[in-house]
Amino acid sequence: MTVGHEDELEKLKEAGRIVARTLTAMGQALEPGITTAELDRIGRDLLDKEGARSAPELTYNFPGATCISIGPDVAHGIPGDRRVEAGDLVNIDVSAEVDGFFADTGASFAVPPTAARIERLCRDGRRAMWAGIRSVKTGGRLNEVGRSIEAFARKNGYSLIRNLASHGVGRSLHEDPTEIATWHDPSDRRVIQEGLVFTIEPFLSLGGDWVEETGDGWTLRPLGREPTVQYEHTLVATRRGPVVVTLAD
Repeated sequence: MTVGHEDELEKLKEAGRIVARTLTAMGQALEPGITTAELDRIGRDLLDKEGARSAPELTYNFPGATCISIGPDVAHGIPGDRRVEAGDLVNIDVSAEVDGFFADTGASFAVPPTAARIERLCRDGRRAMWAGIRSVKTGGRLNEVGRSIEAFARKNGYSLIRNLASHGVGRSLHEDPTEIATWHDPSDRRVIQEGLVFTIEPFLSLGGDWVEETGDGWTLRPLGREPTVQYEHTLVATRRGPVVVTLAD
């Protein structure tokens, strides 16, 4: 989607605030003993209260309102009866449609007590995402996002999952531009147009570079079960720089 009017931007921001607040509330509810189904119910109730519809349900008939993955799983985990345990690394991805506009956000949470390297991984996962966001410039190359993220990952000794990518969003959950690499892809010559709406969501890993589906049709896991985090925002490219719409406040 390319934003053409201020009212479109405001509607995107409203959808973004709703998914951001939902993600925050679900993260705050994380504790040993809670099931992923109970956590998903918290998310569903909050989305319903705001008049929002779960984007994965609406778009793909996903069996849950949100995606919840417990390590070593990293994405598209199906909510169910699995209980969160102390030390787990949990990824929550929340996307929703509100009044015809879609926003998408996600974050990984380490359930205490956790090892220092996992705490660093979570901290640096956020930093990697923001490195990509800061690189967004109207008229610049889309591949600058991946260049910036990969430079951060290499400098700090991490790998990146290379078969999961960022994507366009706005009028649907996944749209053009598709397959925005979070690593440097010199063959990508696409240019960031003013008003372009897309996500930035690197999967930063302690050695993993590829995920495979686990057999349930949805859940994705690194081949070597390496600890991996994902952080995601939806943003709009403007002349003044990127406007992140998936902020809780």
